[in-house]
Parts: sequence; C-alpha cells; structure tokens
Amino acid sequence: MEDGDRNASCRNLALQKDVHQGIDNYVKKSSTEQRDALAEEPKCVICGRYGEYVCDETDDDICSLECKQTLLSGIANSLLPVGPSSTQRLPATDECFYVRDSVDKSGFQFLTGDQAELLRKKLEIHVKGDVIPAPIVAFSSCALPQKLLQNIETAGYGMPTPVQMQVIPAALDGKSLLVSADTGSGKTASFLIPIISHCANFRRSNFSNHKKPIAVVLTPTRELCIQVEDNAKLLGKGLPFKTALVVGGDPMARQLYRIQQGVELIIGTPGRLIDLLTKHDVELNDVKIFGLDEVDCILQRGFRDQVMQIFRALSQPQVLMYSATISQDIEKIASFMAKDVTVFSIGKPNRPNKAVKQLPIWVESNKKKQKLFDILRSKHFTPPIVVYVGSRVGADLLSNAITVSTGIKALSLHGEKSMNERREILRLFLVGEVSVIVSTGVLGRGIDFLGVRQVIVFDMPSSIKEYVHQIGRASRLGEEGTAIVFVNEENKNLFPELVDILKSSGAVIPQELSNSRYTVVSFPSGKGKGFKKRKYGC
Repeated sequence: MEDGDRNASCRNLALQKDVHQGIDNYVKKSSTEQRDALAEEPKCVICGRYGEYVCDETDDDICSLECKQTLLSGIANSLLPVGPSSTQRLPATDECFYVRDSVDKSGFQFLTGDQAELLRKKLEIHVKGDVIPAPIVAFSSCALPQKLLQNIETAGYGMPTPVQMQVIPAALDGKSLLVSADTGSGKTASFLIPIISHCANFRRSNFSNHKKPIAVVLTPTRELCIQVEDNAKLLGKGLPFKTALVVGGDPMARQLYRIQQGVELIIGTPGRLIDLLTKHDVELNDVKIFGLDEVDCILQRGFRDQVMQIFRALSQPQVLMYSATISQDIEKIASFMAKDVTVFSIGKPNRPNKAVKQLPIWVESNKKKQKLFDILRSKHFTPPIVVYVGSRVGADLLSNAITVSTGIKALSLHGEKSMNERREILRLFLVGEVSVIVSTGVLGRGIDFLGVRQVIVFDMPSSIKEYVHQIGRASRLGEEGTAIVFVNEENKNLFPELVDILKSSGAVIPQELSNSRYTVVSFPSGKGKGFKKRKYGC
C-alpha cells in the first residue's frame, strides 16, 4: 500500500461495530471506561487494558476509540518524511524455508550428513521415518522472518535446545511429526516457531479482509492453553499473527467474536472447541497445521472422539503431535491423521528428565504430613515449590495445614476452583507472593514455571507416566532441579516401574522399597516362553 493511501486509510478508519450477539454494541470512547485485562485476554497496545476491539488497519488490540486514535495518529506521524519509519514491514518475499545447501546466501553454515548424524547421536535424537533435514545449530539457520528472530532473542532463547534443533527444520519442511522429549525441554517453542513463521508468510502472500484461522493447537487443560497462547503472543509480536483462546470458564461469545475478527491461530481444549464448532459457523478450511500438545493426556481424559471430529473438519493439514510419553495407541492415531509421519524422540523415551535429581523417601501414610513439614522447615526447602497430591480435598486440607503449621504461605490448585481463582493463584505463585502450591495433576502437564526447581510428590500418581510429568516440573530447558518422592506400600502396583526409573537415573533407592516383595520384574529365562522373577536389591 502506498504511503498516501495508507495515511488516508488510517485517518478514515472506524472500529468494527457489528458485534456478535451477546456482546454490547456500544464502543467505549475512553480507556477509562475499559476494564483491566485478565491473564489470557488481549491487551490494548496503547494503555494495556482489555483489548476488546481489533483495529482493522493495523490488526492491533485496542480498548477504546481514544486509544485507536492514538494508535493511528502515531502510525500517520511515522509515515511523514522526517526520518525513517518506526513501523517497518518486512518484504512479502521474506519466506521461511529450510536451506539444504551447506552454506546459504547469508553465509550461515549447515551440517553435512555425517555431522548431522554425529550431532543426533551426541544429543540422543532418535529418528524414525523418511529423509529429514539436518538439525540446526542456530535459529538464524532456518531463514525465519527477521522480526520472529528478534522475538526469539527477546524471549531469551540463546541457541536451540535439542528438540528445537531437529523439530523446527523438519516442521518448516512441511513434515508431519510425532515428537517425544523431556518435560521442560522447549517443546512449545519447537512447534510455535514453525506455526508463527508459516502464518506470517501466508498472510503476507495471501492478503484478505476475511481472515480465517491458519493453524489450530489443542492441549488438555485450560492452564496449558493459556501458557501456549502467552508464548505465541510473545514470539508473534509485531508480525501479522493473532491468536484466539478457546477454553471453558470464559464466555463463548467473546471467544467467537475474537475468531470472527480474524486470527491466525486457535488454541483451545478439545471439548470447548467442539462446543463452539457445533453451535456456531466457524470456517476451518484454511487450516494448514494441526497441533496436539500433551496428546497422551488428551486421550487419557477421553477426548479422542472430539480430536478426531475436529481433525475431520480440516483438509489434510500438516500434523504436529507432542508428548513427553508415546504409546502404540498414539502412533496409530498419528499414522491415521497423516501419511509418512516422522517420529522424533529426544533422550530415552518415557524416561524422566536427566536434569531432575530424584530423592525417594519411604514414609508411612500417617507420617507423610509431618515429614513434609520437616522438609519445609529445613535447609532443603527451596521455594517456590509444587506439592502433588491425589485429590482435590487433600489439596485444600494440606495447603491449609502447611500455612498453619509452618507459617509458609501455601494455596491449593485443582479443577473445582473457578477459572478466575486459578488465574489468581498462578499469578501469586509466579510473582512470589505464594511459596507453595499444593496441586492435583492439573499442573502435571506441560506448564512451565521458570522459578520452580523443586517438586514434592506427596501422593504417588496412578501411573509412572504421570509421575514422569510431575517431577519434570522441577526442570526447564535442562536446568537442574530436585524431586522429593514419598513412597510406601500403598503404591505397590508401581514398585517395579518406579524402581526401574530410579535405578536408571542413579537415584538412591530406600531399602524398604528395594526389598519389598512387590518390587519384582520379569525376565526371559531363555527356555521356551518361561519367565523367572528377580527382586531388586538382592
């Protein structure tokens, strides 16, 4: 668009007023009339309040006519010939692709075949599938849009993590992927970066006033959806890239309105998105990428049918499936959704993060509470920490007991709390006003807490897979953390797998656990199909 036309358009622009049913038609004139934004809601680019409206010309979130005028005036001034424009748009030809030559036109070095295999071996990157691009050693090696590279640097990503090294170039190459990596290894950025790059390039080369979603990402929980969207906004800032959050607990009308205003990425839970799709006309025929994060948890929660229903509404998209654990069932679903799925596993599959030191303690059930208090009062207490329990009632009771007995501020978090309560609890925890969160499995999946380096598994979960997720909260991007685990004979059904996990991690195993009659594993005897039993610790 020429500067003169753009300037005139900016001056004559009006906010969209035909709002979806259930939303007030009145457009707020001043920012003082607007409320503060909640944790997952868009924020006005001028004043930071709730970004209820989307400026048609700039695609920015704004809260009122006043801030709209301020925004457009700033853009108009930047177009005057008094110096370089403060708003610089990248050329439409700035495409994102993976260069297969050893040196690209910018001088970036790329790995040869032998170098790529050596790096994969060193980083324990296991590949099952067709020919794939070599791992990258720098984000700049992928020819990402310059603004996205700047956002990656601003977000604190110095160099790619192992999962990002291999997954990003493969995803940019258009391959459908099934990825398994340690919890806290950088999986979220490894799928968001290719999605944002694709969306930005698509918008620049396919301009349209009616913007349909280009990508959909599903996660099992509201909290994880909020976190993924926060990361997407951070990485997509300044690009033609907007998101819509579709989760329970918030008015559907506002979520629908957000999509109708034009977004590139929908992030939601399967149940809520199906609810929205069945009640309203949302076009998904432009969706090119379909992402599933923590897919094993999605299936465990019974969302298989909803996921497949959403998938069938799409037109053969690229599929990106992520989880810390992978089963044969997940592999079958992946192969159904896409042909020639490439499977990546970084590290040992279904194993805990190596950076997490596991400290199992044998504690009888009636003494667990006192043992917890002793730890919280000792030098081993390194807040902030997450304590995992098995029930919602248990979370409430234990958090109150911690506060009363130790004086340490603790709050509970579980599915029976309202969305607003959960947001506020997480906010208090992240800013340091609360030192301990006592949680059910709602915090076991995918959520990153930058400051958390210690978790306490007060009640062992029902499966080793869930245990792997929970202790993974103690580490992010390879930083060292500690997981203290309370165990007794109530967890006897997990003893064989737990001991195997602990031994492979080099953890010291309590004598009660190693000598338990339930701690046995089966090995082939070498004679026919018979087996013999061996007890750990003998």
